[in-house]
Amino acid sequence: MQTKPTILLQPYFYKGFECIGIVFKKNNVFNDIAKSIKGVRWNDQKRSWYIVCDRSSYELIKKAFDVIAIIDTSELKKYLEQRRTLIPITTDKLTSNSAKIILQYPLEEENLKAYAQYRDLLILKGYSANTIRNYCNEFHQLLRLLGKRHVEELIKPQILSYLLWLLEQQGCSETKLHTTVNAIKFYFEKLLGQGVEYYDLPRPKKPLKLPSVLAEEEVLAMIQHLTNLKHRTILMAGYAGGLRVSEIIGLKLVDIDSKRMMIHIHGAKGKKDRMVPLSKVLLESLREYYLAYHPREWIFENPQGGKYSVRSAQQILQDAKFAVGIHKKGSIHMLRHSYATHLMEAGTDIRIIQELLGHNSIKTTMRYTHVSKKDIGRIESPLDKLKW
Repeated sequence: MQTKPTILLQPYFYKGFECIGIVFKKNNVFNDIAKSIKGVRWNDQKRSWYIVCDRSSYELIKKAFDVIAIIDTSELKKYLEQRRTLIPITTDKLTSNSAKIILQYPLEEENLKAYAQYRDLLILKGYSANTIRNYCNEFHQLLRLLGKRHVEELIKPQILSYLLWLLEQQGCSETKLHTTVNAIKFYFEKLLGQGVEYYDLPRPKKPLKLPSVLAEEEVLAMIQHLTNLKHRTILMAGYAGGLRVSEIIGLKLVDIDSKRMMIHIHGAKGKKDRMVPLSKVLLESLREYYLAYHPREWIFENPQGGKYSVRSAQQILQDAKFAVGIHKKGSIHMLRHSYATHLMEAGTDIRIIQELLGHNSIKTTMRYTHVSKKDIGRIESPLDKLKW
């Protein structure tokens, strides 16, 4: 009995899309059939036909070849299983880098299962989206390096070697290593229930980096330069309330309390709400902005609907800095640093600043004492005392 020829369905990423490659040995009949499938294109680099990866595409391939060939879906199934586990459902489109990682470094079944349990526990414990993403990224990197070895089998010396490799060979920053340590500890301590003492992993000392702060004149120059009302109001909101970029774009109409002159920040870092004073100047700008743009839910909305993107908000500050000749490095978070520093220089109690910024620890707020000119600005340099 003659065996049917085999067609391999091979997943890959091409021209910004997930694709199914239709791979078979040279066969004129198969070639004509593949070419006739709706939506099929030729990939000259891979020397095979391909189609966008979705259920309907698979059904078309199956219908065309099911009777005359054996359809090998092993690679495709493995890829889709990895994708379902590793990529959030909320992700609209897979990036080239994510697809490359899934295709080149598939996790073994046990480690893939461990990853799913890890992610689910983070969600159940109510960790923020940023923390879940960061922890999962670090945990996934460790799993990729393990190959066929199960992560549960790792012992402390091996984990220490991995951390040392990240620091010395990969050039990871101290901050990134702290995140890695937290991510690993979460797996062994929270998921596996192992002792805290055993996984008391060493952490590198974080360098004291001073925040980049704008002068009051620089903030004013950027705001006055912007002719776009939405862009101007976004920067004003960031500076007026010391808001993070996620908090700026997360503002809703109901968060502005003009009667009490307060802004209600919902679910900020650490899932904490807080109140900050509403600037009179900002309120005037918000009212003008509302009449011009008529936002429905989010104060700052995209033209297509939904809240404004972080990337767009960040670009506003970069463009404004460039336009007025400010060369200090920093993102829109500079406005938050500047807000805290200017309050401190104006004599505001550090405990109040801590509350306004939503810091858990006063130590975090204390770093602004290093950039404030309130005290050190009054000190005269010995150079200036010399008689020239």
